[in-house]
Amino acid sequence: MPALTLREVLALDPVRAAEPELLAGEAALDRPVRWVHSSEVYEGANFLDGGELLLTNGFGLTDAAEEVRRRYVRELAARDAAGLAVEVGRSLPAMPPEVTDEARRVELPLLALHRVVPFVRITEAANRAIVARGLSGRSAVRPGTDDHTAALLADLADRAALNQPEVEARSALAGFHPGPGGRLIGVSLHGTRDPGTVDRAVRLLGGAGVLRAAFPGDVLALLAVPGTRTGDLVRAVQEAFRTAAAPSLTIAVGHAVTAGGGWLRWSDTLRAARTTLELALTVPAAEPGAADGPLVTSSRALALERELTRGGVDANRERLTGMVQHALGPLLAWEAAHASDLVRTLEVHLRHGCSPTRTAALLHIGRQSLYQRLERIESLLGLEIDDPDLLGELLAAACAHRVVRGMRAADRGRTVRVLSAG
Repeated sequence: MPALTLREVLALDPVRAAEPELLAGEAALDRPVRWVHSSEVYEGANFLDGGELLLTNGFGLTDAAEEVRRRYVRELAARDAAGLAVEVGRSLPAMPPEVTDEARRVELPLLALHRVVPFVRITEAANRAIVARGLSGRSAVRPGTDDHTAALLADLADRAALNQPEVEARSALAGFHPGPGGRLIGVSLHGTRDPGTVDRAVRLLGGAGVLRAAFPGDVLALLAVPGTRTGDLVRAVQEAFRTAAAPSLTIAVGHAVTAGGGWLRWSDTLRAARTTLELALTVPAAEPGAADGPLVTSSRALALERELTRGGVDANRERLTGMVQHALGPLLAWEAAHASDLVRTLEVHLRHGCSPTRTAALLHIGRQSLYQRLERIESLLGLEIDDPDLLGELLAAACAHRVVRGMRAADRGRTVRVLSAG
């Protein structure tokens, strides 16, 4: 059975209730619609895989420059979107003429929605029809490799408006059948678009079920491990990827959730993996990693970094800078005038239970040298660093210092790219 067309989507009751007006793309009404998304992330065209109808309330277009609006339309067309539907009358008083003009130029179907209908009603009705149509022709589907797998993972990672029956139907369509007693864990890989790394890790784990798809520069995966498996699942998944992955890759593993906990839990572990990967790529590591293998970390290993940057790294810049200066100001002043590694020594020492043996080994220094550093730290701060009342504050501040350093390095990188481009 052929896929649902844009013309058929427009005939659905919730869509008709929005009073759609077709402004461009009349010749493309019979193109297939693979899925319907709602999004206000205008840089998100790269997350589309083709065939999606995108719904937006137009807020991001209100103050955008003409060229930005045109580029947005061009990017959607380049990703082979099935169409763009924009709510007009609230955030956006009217459709910008350059959006209509560009849509006509690139032959992208453009709809103006003149009445407010909750997007969740439109997406539920349309995607239910799409799934029903797809299930009726399921013999033609190649489980785990078709485009809608990427769309499902993107929706889960972005916490799009979904519901459990929809997620289960789309998962089944992709050949993903996690048992009710199983556990799920999200994984995000940077540095490759080859899902073969995930497949090799899955085999090492004994054939866990998997949803995986390649995105620009990254691979996102959701692993399902039977509930009969015992032990630390996060550590087991990390070890599998350390064995399966090339040394150049960076891999982040989310936390384990129960498969029967609902789609929001599925979303949580994928989002944790993706957030952790972003931090792993931008924040210097607290301690040296394996020099001859991939960087494989986890959401729990970077739990403090994730908590400190909740709401976004840039949004917390001023707060983190103040935290660092308040707790570690004397150390920073000393390091500015002397070649030393006191802040890093402090963090490694605190992270490993103030064990001199472990700290010295990780820093590759002798214990006597470590004692001298610790004495210097206590002298500069005027406190005892193993005081239980201070451990949390000092560790958070040392971690925040690494995050701030990562921000500055990213800023310098952006400046270099701008200057080079100029």
